[in-house]
Amino acid sequence: MFQIKKVTLVHRKDLRTIIEDFSLVLNDGDRVVMIGEEGNGKSSLMKWIYEPELVEDYIEAAGERVMNREKPGYLPQELPEGDKQKTVYEYFCESQYFAEQTPKELSGMARDFGVEQEFFYREQEMRTLSGGERVKAQMMRILMGRPTILLLDEPSNDIDIDTLVLMEKLINGWDGAVLFISHDETLIEHTANRVVHFEQIRRKTKCRHTVANMPYRQYVEERLHNFEKQESLALGERREKTIRDEKLRKMEQRVGARLDNISHADRDMIGRLLKKKMKNVKAMEKRFEREDEDMTEMPEQEEALFFKLGDKDSAIPSGKWVLEYESDRLRTVDGSRDLAAHVELRIRGSEKIAIVGTNGCGKTTLLGILAEILLARKDLKAEYMPQDYEKLLDMDETPVDYLDTTGDKEERTRIRTYLGSLKYTADEMEHPIRELSGGQKAKVLLLKLSMSGANVLILDEPTRNFSPLSGPVIRRMLKEFPGAVISVSHDRKYLDEVCDKVYRLTQEGLHEDRGTVLLPSKEDRGTVLLPSK
Repeated sequence: MFQIKKVTLVHRKDLRTIIEDFSLVLNDGDRVVMIGEEGNGKSSLMKWIYEPELVEDYIEAAGERVMNREKPGYLPQELPEGDKQKTVYEYFCESQYFAEQTPKELSGMARDFGVEQEFFYREQEMRTLSGGERVKAQMMRILMGRPTILLLDEPSNDIDIDTLVLMEKLINGWDGAVLFISHDETLIEHTANRVVHFEQIRRKTKCRHTVANMPYRQYVEERLHNFEKQESLALGERREKTIRDEKLRKMEQRVGARLDNISHADRDMIGRLLKKKMKNVKAMEKRFEREDEDMTEMPEQEEALFFKLGDKDSAIPSGKWVLEYESDRLRTVDGSRDLAAHVELRIRGSEKIAIVGTNGCGKTTLLGILAEILLARKDLKAEYMPQDYEKLLDMDETPVDYLDTTGDKEERTRIRTYLGSLKYTADEMEHPIRELSGGQKAKVLLLKLSMSGANVLILDEPTRNFSPLSGPVIRRMLKEFPGAVISVSHDRKYLDEVCDKVYRLTQEGLHEDRGTVLLPSKEDRGTVLLPSK
């Protein structure tokens, strides 16, 4: 059993409390997902649970962690900078447990994670691996240490659908406890049996948390039902209060008018009666005020972001060719090896397509080539959102400075209004972009797309950094976008709800994925492939 008691996290820079008085007990078999909008402290809490020193530079933390004899294994959201320069072999050798693995164990682990056994001995630098390969390397090194508790910060980021299914099996079959953060709704729905929801309400001046001992979908449905019930009750009480207060006001006016108009002869007897009645009215008013203190409060919740992508000018005629691409071979960026033999892709009108495939097959490479072609077109207005946000963002700029292209005061005011609608505080608008969470950086890029007037969007994993509660909003925005969307994604709900066509990239080329089952069956979600202890 593992416990954290009365944890409070405060940002050192702006002294904003992001988590307050939070406690949690984890037992074997618990699969707990932490959800909430970007910047609500989930990753900071995960780091603190694993090693409090990891957040000392930017977080003031108070609370207690009771590990007992538990041995945590931690997957960070991003590979540490120091590890990016190491070769894959050096990365594994730094774990004392790597030398203890038998060839049979390494072979089994490589098979389970869909890599060659030689993967462990690669001289390739970790930073040059695909995002999914980096996640696999980290997970395999963690599992070599035989942890009893898994602390996973975005384990679903960048991994292909087959590996997502493996991750589901691993989490569901783990003997100990699993505490994880994920933006993949399908993964959460298939695994989590408890939900911890962190929120920032009242313009991020108050934080709250909810611990629900139920699966995610049940939590979302019950939360919505309870909010609607509370809102209906609160509105009903306020309607009754309005009617009651109006009656009281009229009664007070009538009594007051009679007192003002009473004749001198009637003041002694009738005046005393009217004053007594006025006193009763005032007493009734005070009683109602006391009762109003116990009225049902209007429910407060942290709303998901919303803004519009594109307008009527972003529409593309159905007969217009957006892309006609053919290549005899797709090669790595450095030209060291071939990825696919023949790639052909044609997109017309406002089609929304996605490219899927195994990690390292070249999806991001292909998308970068298509982006270069489309960004150079004069008859289209294309915008590109890469997987690595740092390719476009200046990490030292503030969000306002990055989005401001004119320096005009009205433009900056408009940008601040947009950022406010995306739940940025005034302080966060002035933070360097490097200090923002992955989701907040993604919001900046999405806002840039929205302001650009683009009619073609090229998106590499567009939903990867948005909370499960924002995910449906993002999918709806992209579905309703009147232009064309070319994307790479492993988000199964995105593929199902947004995309008109899904193409699979393999060594043989790019082919439309017709009728592929993207979601694992219920029977296929419960078997663990790797030992937990």
